Amino acid sequence: MITQSQLSQLCIPSAARIALLVMDGLGGLPHPDTGETELEAARTPNLDYLAKNGICGLAEPISPGLTPGSGPGHLALFGYDPLAFTIGRGILEALGIDFPLRAGDVAARGNFCTIDDEDLIVDRRAGRISTEQCARLCQQLSAIAIPGVECLVSPVEGHRFLLVMRGEGLNPELDDSDPQQLGLPAKDVSPLSREAIRTAALANEWVARAKSLLARSRPANMVLLRGFSRLPDFPSMTDLYKLHPVAVATYPMYRGLAKLVGMRVVDGPHTIAGQFAALGEYFEEHDFFFLHIKQTDSAGEDGDFIRKVRIIEEVDAAMPQLMDLRPEVIVVTGDHSTPAVLKAHSWHPVPFLLHAQFCRPDEVTRFSERTCARGALGTFPTMDLMPLALANARRLNKYGA
Repeated sequence: MITQSQLSQLCIPSAARIALLVMDGLGGLPHPDTGETELEAARTPNLDYLAKNGICGLAEPISPGLTPGSGPGHLALFGYDPLAFTIGRGILEALGIDFPLRAGDVAARGNFCTIDDEDLIVDRRAGRISTEQCARLCQQLSAIAIPGVECLVSPVEGHRFLLVMRGEGLNPELDDSDPQQLGLPAKDVSPLSREAIRTAALANEWVARAKSLLARSRPANMVLLRGFSRLPDFPSMTDLYKLHPVAVATYPMYRGLAKLVGMRVVDGPHTIAGQFAALGEYFEEHDFFFLHIKQTDSAGEDGDFIRKVRIIEEVDAAMPQLMDLRPEVIVVTGDHSTPAVLKAHSWHPVPFLLHAQFCRPDEVTRFSERTCARGALGTFPTMDLMPLALANARRLNKYGA
């Protein structure tokens, strides 16, 4: 596989435009009653048209058998090796809400959750409380004072919040308190190095005080923390690929990911049709467009097969807004699979299509997991997306003499 540095040396400026549509958690598994995946059950004439006139395959986000988080999954889409460019969820949430980070800050993504009388987790998302309720609870938690560290709490969206620890000598090498399973208690925050022992103790003290404050709050009567991290320094997509990228993403984490790789992030409506419409507003100013659809993943995590099907159909109905702009390259895929039958991210590779004037169409006539498995690209690493998109946009020089 070509390295990022080698690929960067081949990139050339061009007026050609690339659109990357990411339906979060796109991949699915067959429903036990019908034998069809969410994509197979959905009516998708526009995506099918692109697949029929494009080239298809299955994208492997990290490595066979590994279940990716959203951060690694997206970094691979943007051409960053997710095993080399690591980033915790906390920093992504902070960037996504424009939190004023300082050098040395340690950030963690938090979930409000529900525990029973035996301290066992019965809902990791506290019934998906509203953002307004989250903001009220964050205001309560902001009153927690711990000697030696400043703990800053900000609402993100729904049940999610941001915890930033600020002080001298903090270390982000901490394990999560979220077991990511029901029926278990929250874990203690554990240090992953000797240097992080004090930071772990401070985090656990904050959690204990948060639990006490939330004792009478239902359904959000406990917190879970994960993704402890510090702000990294990644090369930008402009420096690497000679692109001027823009992101249309509504959820803070994905806005944070886009900022991390140097994209301009713009505000857009929270409706799917509105997000597609926002592309047209910036089409003349940019040459790489990242459009992120979160709702497919949320439906999969909720185990709502029918809702995921409907969201896919809603995306398909909005596709003409993108197709009518006529970017030289359109790529449609996901960052990982979230089958509704599993209610979680999974290790399954993700359907992928690329439509461009100079691609070599294969025999695929429908956009789905099974048809893409028979596509000409086969099963390939997600990191190959950027070379494929750049090549089909005629934005790469040849390699070697």
